Amino acid sequence: MAKVFAVFGDIHSNLEALEAVLDDCRKEGVTDFLCTGDVVGYNACPRECLKIVRDLGCPVVMGNHDHYVSSCRNLADFNPHAAAVIEWTRGQLIDCEISYLSSLPFTATSAGISLVHATMDGPQEFGYVFDHLQAEAHFSHQITPLCFHGHTHCPMIYEKQIGAVYRIDAQDFKLPMGRKYFINVGSVGQPRDGDPRAAYVIYDQANRLVKFRRIEYDIQAAQERIRLANLPERLAERLAVGQ
Repeated sequence: MAKVFAVFGDIHSNLEALEAVLDDCRKEGVTDFLCTGDVVGYNACPRECLKIVRDLGCPVVMGNHDHYVSSCRNLADFNPHAAAVIEWTRGQLIDCEISYLSSLPFTATSAGISLVHATMDGPQEFGYVFDHLQAEAHFSHQITPLCFHGHTHCPMIYEKQIGAVYRIDAQDFKLPMGRKYFINVGSVGQPRDGDPRAAYVIYDQANRLVKFRRIEYDIQAAQERIRLANLPERLAERLAVGQ
């Protein structure tokens, strides 16, 4: 049976967004799931989102928020809003959930597709890719023709040809043969590209088709959960503007 993958990540404890994405997956005929990490952080439903992702039984890689929550890393030099939610999230999760996060691999390969939260050249360092040089460093460690990632919360495509790397705006396309692709799937739970809708990617492996999906969800409900949990107001406000 031909596989149709939903590739998603940076859920960041946003239950409303995750449920809306999974509803869309069912409509789109998705058969398999791949997760690029950061299941927790920023929003107010870490346990609920963790349960959903674990129940999918899909490959999941370690995101930086997953790592910080499960490693008890000192957060003195961390963004104060993010640090506040990491501390709060640590208090919400039970031991088996913390253990699950701590056991996640930094990279994974499934059905010939690579997954990483940030980059293959330093998956434990969680570096950002915003330009060709950063993408080039990643490609030197990408073995498979196709790798999906997240971390920047902005959908993007990098294409590697002989002697050159090209940055391509997120768009639906068919993968040609003989090239490598490093594709950012955007963020389910906290988009930062100016579009507040939840983002994920569908990959039709048999037809080599990549589709970028944007899904409306109940932003006000997600904001209300943040406020009821007494998390930083900025985290609620940014959901409405996608920044």
